[in-house]
Amino acid sequence: MRLYSWNVNGWRAVTRHGLREWVAATPMDVLCVQETKVQLAQLDPDEAQLPGFHSLWAEAERPGYSGVATFFRDPCTAVRAQLGRADFDAEGRVVVTDCGDFDLYNVYFPNGKKDAQRLAFKLDFYAFFLEQVTALVRRGRSVIFCGDVNTAHTPLDLARPEANRRVSGFLPEERAWLDRWREAGFIDSFRHFHPEERRYSWWSLRSGARERDVGWRLDYFWVHESLLPRLKGAGIATEVRGADHCPVWLELD
Repeated sequence: MRLYSWNVNGWRAVTRHGLREWVAATPMDVLCVQETKVQLAQLDPDEAQLPGFHSLWAEAERPGYSGVATFFRDPCTAVRAQLGRADFDAEGRVVVTDCGDFDLYNVYFPNGKKDAQRLAFKLDFYAFFLEQVTALVRRGRSVIFCGDVNTAHTPLDLARPEANRRVSGFLPEERAWLDRWREAGFIDSFRHFHPEERRYSWWSLRSGARERDVGWRLDYFWVHESLLPRLKGAGIATEVRGADHCPVWLELD
């Protein structure tokens, strides 16, 4: 089973830049996209679909902002398009699908760079999200979550850690939440297979950052340890263009 996650920075833009062709040429069972920046009412039915996939969208109330969508093949089924708290769900940040022996959360975690209020919102989201998924695990359900986490976990996960220690996305209080995910039994799948590799999934659109590979690893698949025997591989598809992020992938037995 092959799963992909991609912050596309605009559904309409990325479909104009080859997303459909890439999906058609790439074996995959699930595609999770973040920052769709569109509401379904703005799209023709064909624009909102990928051939051969079912889909579930979460829309932000604010037009042109946030939004996630999951495209999935059988046997995965749609569960819900919200996390369960009104202020978070108004921003269209979560889609949940049932993939048989695990629930898959497609999440666009908040960005905290704007101001202190948005940083607090981001940290609150991290806390509430962890409560939700650990409650599922306690009930015996395995969980995988993926998406743009908007935080680089360790100095290996960005090109210039020293220059960014006081920047949202690499603050100690943000990184501590990723530590808590590990303590709760979730595995950073990329690091599981590539413990020392410097690879990035986002680059600023300014100053040729992607060409110089001055990036951040902000996009992840976190897999609960109960699914460890099924892990086959994980990686970053840096060759795929079309947005400021590139896709990341996970392979399961």
